[in-house]
Amino acid sequence: MTASTTPGSANAGLAREMGLLGLVATGVCSMIGASIQIIPFQLQRTVPGIGPWVLAAFFTAAIPAMLAALSYAVLASAMPRAGGSYVYASRGLNAYLGFVASFSQWFGLCIAIGVVSYVIPPFLRDVAGPAGFPGIAAALDHGPVRLAVALVFLWSFVGVNIRGVGAVEKTLIPLMILMFVLGGIVIVAGHRYDHVDFAAALAVREPGRAVPATLAPFNLATFLTASTVLFSSFIGFDTIAQAGGEARNAARNLPLATGIAVLTTSAFYFLFAGAVYHAVPWSFVAEEASRHDVTAPGLLGYLLAPGWTLAIVAGATVSLINDLPGMVLAVSRLMFAWAEDGVFPRAVAAIHPRFRTPHVAIVASAVMATIGILGCHFASDFFLGVDILVTSMLVNFLLMCATVLALPTKNPAIAARVTVLRARALQAPLAGLGVVLLGALLAVSVWKDVAAPARAWYYRSTPVWLGVMAVATFIYWRERAKLTASGVDADARFRELPPENGVA
Repeated sequence: MTASTTPGSANAGLAREMGLLGLVATGVCSMIGASIQIIPFQLQRTVPGIGPWVLAAFFTAAIPAMLAALSYAVLASAMPRAGGSYVYASRGLNAYLGFVASFSQWFGLCIAIGVVSYVIPPFLRDVAGPAGFPGIAAALDHGPVRLAVALVFLWSFVGVNIRGVGAVEKTLIPLMILMFVLGGIVIVAGHRYDHVDFAAALAVREPGRAVPATLAPFNLATFLTASTVLFSSFIGFDTIAQAGGEARNAARNLPLATGIAVLTTSAFYFLFAGAVYHAVPWSFVAEEASRHDVTAPGLLGYLLAPGWTLAIVAGATVSLINDLPGMVLAVSRLMFAWAEDGVFPRAVAAIHPRFRTPHVAIVASAVMATIGILGCHFASDFFLGVDILVTSMLVNFLLMCATVLALPTKNPAIAARVTVLRARALQAPLAGLGVVLLGALLAVSVWKDVAAPARAWYYRSTPVWLGVMAVATFIYWRERAKLTASGVDADARFRELPPENGVA
């Protein structure tokens, strides 16, 4: 374990340098990616028949997400340590479940980081061309250049992470502000225009084409499937918990930042998607989605001047880029927490003597993300890792709610440290509802994956996720056997919090 917290010493602990705003930015930037520009509209093709019920499905998806966030806030107030969800589940529920669930989360996030990195160059291309740089746009379409740019973005943010959470904070806060400003263009423009304006603009751009008059009656199965897809938009706030060992006034700021991030992001989602559907009829969105990929800039481009459309694309690019710093932070802190506990090779728990960051864990996670980038470049199914992430995060969120239920019985000493929603009369019903709703979404997600056509079993996220869990199981029991052989009482270790690794 960490022997010292003296700055600059070889064994210096993690530095508590991240403030409330930095934690909020970490959560918000990890949640709001470029997907908000695509998923609520492409949903008309991926879930045919959702029609005018997109916003209602968004709201439904937000309910279990908020219950999971509440569980995170409760647990963070009692266990403010690096590794967040792993520490919560291993101390409050079951050490094995905590490890294998967080391992699948780590794997899915690493692959998702690779996907995000690989998708950045096409967004830059779509900004460069209209901005008057056709040569740059053409170069970004060239395979080797695209691969190189993706790797540069990833490893640049790896460098930012190694330099410390202070550097991450200084990177994320401006990106968050810029993202909200550029996203605000969509919100203002979408509510300025209505369907009548859109019909007039369509008649000018495409004479003879009319907005289709289509009905989409409510269908519960379709609605729940859409809610499951939209739930993926709320993944990311848990990155706040992973920074628990590096936050100032962590017991207060972690729960507060989680609440602010989830509420702010939810409001942005509803305003953003609502603005586009306020201006563009859902039937037109559905018709376009059946023909090709649709995005918010492409839909509002019928109404806006090219300069404003370019600004929206730039906003989407910023949203995509700001995913990376917080996600790299999250995956590396999971690895660090495992190694600190002794259920992963101890070398991964090394802390940089100058920057006081888990640099080995950061680099190791980045290597896995690099594999994700290479997979995107050479494979045909780029988003399998994202599907694995959705499955693993649903499991993780469900476990967080279950941990809130089990904590007073499993670990009353830690339960006594809870400062958020202390009344069990509120804690238990809300966490129980979270288990039910998240379990239902998980069941729908698995059913959707199993029922969908696929070329082979390894193109389905569920069996691949189970395979990842099997690898995690092997690692856990091997490392735990080593602990036991060395004379460590593993059960006693998992009853106590990891040592405090920061300077208050």
